[in-house]
Amino acid sequence: MLFFKDENSALYLNDSFEQLPKFPAEYVDVIFADPPYFLSNDGITCKGGKMTSVNKGDWDKAATFDDKHEFNRRWISLCRKILKPNGTIWISGTLHNIYSVGAALEQEGFKIMNNITWQKTNPPPNLSCRYFTHSTETILWSKKNAKAKHFFNYELMKELNGGKQMKDVWTDIWTGGLTPQREKTFGKHPTQKPLYLLKKILLASTREGDLILDPFCGSGTTGVACKLLNRKFIGIDINEEFISLAKERLIHADEQKF
Repeated sequence: MLFFKDENSALYLNDSFEQLPKFPAEYVDVIFADPPYFLSNDGITCKGGKMTSVNKGDWDKAATFDDKHEFNRRWISLCRKILKPNGTIWISGTLHNIYSVGAALEQEGFKIMNNITWQKTNPPPNLSCRYFTHSTETILWSKKNAKAKHFFNYELMKELNGGKQMKDVWTDIWTGGLTPQREKTFGKHPTQKPLYLLKKILLASTREGDLILDPFCGSGTTGVACKLLNRKFIGIDINEEFISLAKERLIHADEQKF
């Protein structure tokens, strides 16, 4: 169901497996996806100095590795069909899902170009004290196939990195790894990405006017970044609360310009 539309953005309240096949083949320029990490296993974590459950919702649960991998192969395959020949896809994850995602990308014909390590300088502490504190997420950047001629804004990335080639470790010195409260003015999402991260991804791999798809758009951070950078946007989410939040953030995108 089309939930919201303006001149350059569209939000769909639907399951991605149902919505993605409705788009034309070779339709979008770039895809950013922050799929379920399958972290909801009844464990605990620390948030705001307090012990809290890691459970996000039923959408973040998977019974077995095979279930998880089948899920990843299905949505990645659907995304590949609607990605333009020279388009690219970015997928974020943690150790809980990223190895399945990487394998699924290769199985579906993608060529992985970069393994971005997003380093957080202020991660939640490890309450169990039985292993190292998790302080990174991985973002895989891939093109549709090995021969695709993808776009990379090399000169801009070099400029943003003080005149040196930008490396594949991005240290989060802006937010410390936590999404700023100013980006949660219209509501909260349990796995919301900070706006600066999506802006960097879009600046690196898209041009003004490009069409960007986010098949698990959550709170709509990708859409806000698109609005601020003059890109077109399609977002899909199965949760009405989240898609409503994304709508409000898109309407008030200019208020989130930091």
